[in-house]
Amino acid sequence: MKALIIAATAAASLLATAASAATVQQANAPANPGPVIPGVCVYYNARLLAQSSAGQAVEARMQQLAQEVQGELQPYATSIQTDAQQLQASGASLPADQLQQRRQALQQRAQEAQQLEATRENELRYTLGMQRQAITEAVSPILTALYQEKGCGLLLDRESVFMMNPAMDLTDMAIQRLNTALPTLSFNRMPVPAQTQAQPAAAN
Repeated sequence: MKALIIAATAAASLLATAASAATVQQANAPANPGPVIPGVCVYYNARLLAQSSAGQAVEARMQQLAQEVQGELQPYATSIQTDAQQLQASGASLPADQLQQRRQALQQRAQEAQQLEATRENELRYTLGMQRQAITEAVSPILTALYQEKGCGLLLDRESVFMMNPAMDLTDMAIQRLNTALPTLSFNRMPVPAQTQAQPAAAN
């Protein structure tokens, strides 16, 4: 169930990656950060997703949903593995036609389990994407307001900036305001719309 493992760790990886990147950047921060460049501001979206209360709520809930899916799928895997072992042990004593039938039935069950796993994985990814979209929509007017308040003429993505004066970073203020505007998110696993399922993977 490699795909499920990937889906189950997606949200946790988001938090770990952003937290690690922030730690490295802080450790490498120069003693003299240089001048504040008027009109230039910086925003770190990955850190907001990882450190805001809504982002952390999404990460925790996604882990819960992934565990629920794992609990749903595990009995299928255990049953199929047990039956496969039994078939292997008793195969030599079975008539050829009966052995073939049981093998085909076992293969059909395995395919159905794989399809269910793929469906659940897509649901987890879609659910995570929709929650990230909700956070993005909530933070967009916050960033617009900060951009205007701070007199920014240029807003850069923190991931594309190697070093900077931290006074130009709007991320902390964005997190604070987002925590007030969107303190948490509550949701369940969401089915993937048929139109989304039909789209090629490269479009996601």
